[in-house]
Amino acid sequence: MGEEIPDEMDVLRALAHPVRWGILQRLAAEPGICACDFTEFFDVSQPTISVHLKVLRQAGLVTSKRIGTTICYSIAPGQLTSLGARLAEMAATADAGLPHSRDHEASSRS
Repeated sequence: MGEEIPDEMDVLRALAHPVRWGILQRLAAEPGICACDFTEFFDVSQPTISVHLKVLRQAGLVTSKRIGTTICYSIAPGQLTSLGARLAEMAATADAGLPHSRDHEASSRS
């Protein structure tokens, strides 16, 4: 059985937790951080960090690489790019579908 590809909602759920969001921010600033080093940045235990990393990995947001006995993480290419493009597309059309607030106020006074 092949690995299931996460959908946009899986990715958004993974990003919604403050620790997971922080992990991605750390990885963007410093790729290749070892799992054990995340406890320096967050006030949670190592097992909790491991659970958050697993969620991010299942959502396709991070990749891991074993180096000896350590596991190092980096941001995975693809999911963030796809989500960013989708959000940019939605943002670009947001103004096009709604009347500007001044136009709406003027028409509601008539």
